[in-house]
Amino acid sequence: MSVFHSVTELIGQTPLLQLHKLASGSCELFLKLENQNPGGSIKDRVALSMINEAERLGLLVPGGTIIEATAGNTGLGLALIAAQKGYSLILVVPDKMSREKIFHLRALGAKVVLTRSDVNKGHPAYYQDYARRLAQETPGAFYIDQFNNEANPLAHATTTAPEIFAQLDGRIDAIVVGVGSGGTLGGLQAWFAQHSPHTEFVLADPAGSILADQVESGRYGEPGSWLVEGIGEDFIPPLAHINGVHKAFRVTDREAFATARELLQQEGILAGSSTGTLLSAALRYCQSQTSPKRVVTFACDSGNKYLSKMFNDDWMRQQGLLAHPSNGDLTDFIALRHDEGATVTAAPEDSLAAVLAHMRLYDISQLPVMENNQLVGIVDEWDLISHVQGDSQRFSLPVRQAMTRNVEILDKHAPESALRNIFDRGLVAVIADNGRFVGLITRSDVLTTWRNRLEQ
Repeated sequence: MSVFHSVTELIGQTPLLQLHKLASGSCELFLKLENQNPGGSIKDRVALSMINEAERLGLLVPGGTIIEATAGNTGLGLALIAAQKGYSLILVVPDKMSREKIFHLRALGAKVVLTRSDVNKGHPAYYQDYARRLAQETPGAFYIDQFNNEANPLAHATTTAPEIFAQLDGRIDAIVVGVGSGGTLGGLQAWFAQHSPHTEFVLADPAGSILADQVESGRYGEPGSWLVEGIGEDFIPPLAHINGVHKAFRVTDREAFATARELLQQEGILAGSSTGTLLSAALRYCQSQTSPKRVVTFACDSGNKYLSKMFNDDWMRQQGLLAHPSNGDLTDFIALRHDEGATVTAAPEDSLAAVLAHMRLYDISQLPVMENNQLVGIVDEWDLISHVQGDSQRFSLPVRQAMTRNVEILDKHAPESALRNIFDRGLVAVIADNGRFVGLITRSDVLTTWRNRLEQ
């Protein structure tokens, strides 16, 4: 095995995996594992290409500052390489980006500026407009601008495309791609037009993005919203040659997340939300074919960036993307059911410090206190404040001294209206089934359930 001397040398030459356990019909389906790049995504290629080209043109000088707008992965690639080369990096990112990506970026030394994800191009808070304005206001800064930077598709024309071609001995009938900046599509199309012109390009587009409309009709209307990160747009990226796409598939968030989770369960590949979109479209394309074809798509990034989101059942339920079968009673409102082992609990002898640690770890504000599998009380943040009172030594007190013992319990068959009286008194609802603790219901749980009913 080779010895490498820089993390940048590990970018590219990613494996190609044939998938055998998913329903691809008569087609052979291959997954290019771009999640194996050192920064965890296909965007490492783009970041390296753009920085190298900026240096070659004299646009970046030692000690310079790079500014970029990104949904995350380009930022991670830039942060990885900027750290190696000694550049400062400021990234403007939409606020729907996963916490894992933000933590990763900051750990690499990047400055992360969050902005709104619910506004479109032309609004001052739109991430690309914000980044461009910030670059103009920052002395000596270089706006790397992946959406208009020709070194973006160049990365794929010079590395990704010939790698895939060589790995499959030139026999590729279709490539399924998503479009964020457009560099992947543009770069692959440019190379394959010369070396394999019969290869079709298929667009995987999040439902709500306008790109599928453009492919199908040559025009588009108002964009919607979607949770998938990194692909889909509310405009046509200049680097994306949409007119060269043969077919487009719209993929809902529900389909994308379910497919990514299935990929992990069936094939053992931990990949992100955009991969779920691409793979869902690729499977639908394969299933629609009447003759065998060789089809390639991408594991765009690693799923470890989405553990708190699409691989988190609680988050999926909050978004209305995963639900328990309806029971027709109050248990339908419970997010974390105790009989399924999902409830975080405390014991009477646990310290208040341990309770606070659990609240922070699981992002909750109250814990049921259980003894011999029976509910004996509830402890919440106000109980901690009331008993610690600024004296840090009191965090060693046991929970039994701070918990609320007078807990009002509702049977699961009580009417929904019974929740209102409990919430009016600032309490959480404790639900029981024949006296056995089932779970807690908070105001947030009720709102989430009501919203999910509307979406269904």
